[in-house]
Amino acid sequence: MGLLTFGINVTLDGCVDHREGIADDETHAFFTRLMDEAGAMLWGRVTYEMMEGYWPAVARGQEEAPPAMREWAVKLEAKPKYVVSSTRTHFPWSNSHHIEGDLRTGVQKLKDATPAGVLLGSGKLATELDRLALIDEYRFLVHPRIAGHGPTLYQGGLPATRRLERVSATPLRNGSVAMHYRRASD
Repeated sequence: MGLLTFGINVTLDGCVDHREGIADDETHAFFTRLMDEAGAMLWGRVTYEMMEGYWPAVARGQEEAPPAMREWAVKLEAKPKYVVSSTRTHFPWSNSHHIEGDLRTGVQKLKDATPAGVLLGSGKLATELDRLALIDEYRFLVHPRIAGHGPTLYQGGLPATRRLERVSATPLRNGSVAMHYRRASD
């Protein structure tokens, strides 16, 4: 069984709006490494649609992009992508699959079938999966910014505090810190 790892950009005040992070080669290289280590990607519908609207064109060379972004896009194109949605069933982007039915069962099956692990990249979906105790590890790229707005990490709340154990904390040249945590044993 593979691990489910939640990876996301976050500001110091908890904002997870994708426009608030530092989008440079170092940031893209960090997330490319995370994607390379995972066997599949997992998103909610909103994140999928945001990604689908831009990255396939970058992978095909139809959008101008620096080399690090193009590398990410090409690898993302080939990576299996799983989407949780109750309102959409057709996902035409290459290697995209719909997780239907019960969320716990669908995501657990995905984890079981993906020994290299699954990289989760949707904030709202992470809240739901954390409520179900399905997230094993957390990879936050904390940016040296205060956004002053949302959406924020776990904005929907959790029923109880989640205890984590630090695996590593690595500063990047751009001022961000890559934080790696795993769920603490109870």
